[in-house]
Amino acid sequence: MKPAAALADDSLALPRCTDMQEVRAAIDAIDRRMVALIAERLHYIDEAARIKGDRDTVRDEARIADVLDKTRAEAVRLGCDPEVVVGAYKGLIEASIAHELAAFDAKSR
Repeated sequence: MKPAAALADDSLALPRCTDMQEVRAAIDAIDRRMVALIAERLHYIDEAARIKGDRDTVRDEARIADVLDKTRAEAVRLGCDPEVVVGAYKGLIEASIAHELAAFDAKSR
C-alpha cells in the first residue's frame, strides 16, 4: 500500500484484500497515519493562533471555501467520493477552528 505522501502525486492503485482481518489491519494503519497528520496540522493551527493578532480573524470563510475546493478537487483526481472527503474536512475544519480559538484565548491570558 502506498503511503499518504505518495498519493499526492499518484492516482490510487491499492491492493485487493482477501479477508476482513486484512481490511481492518489496513484501516488501522491508515488511521495511525491520519492521526499523525492531524497532529501535524494542529501544530500549524497553534502557529496560526500565535501569529494572528485578532481573534475575529480565526474563522476565515474565504480560506474555508478554498480548503474545501482543494480537497474536493483532490478527491475527484484520486477517484474517491468527494462528498465523503468534503464532509470529513468540514468536521476537521470546525474542530480546528475551535482548537485555534482556544489556543488564541490561552495566549491572551
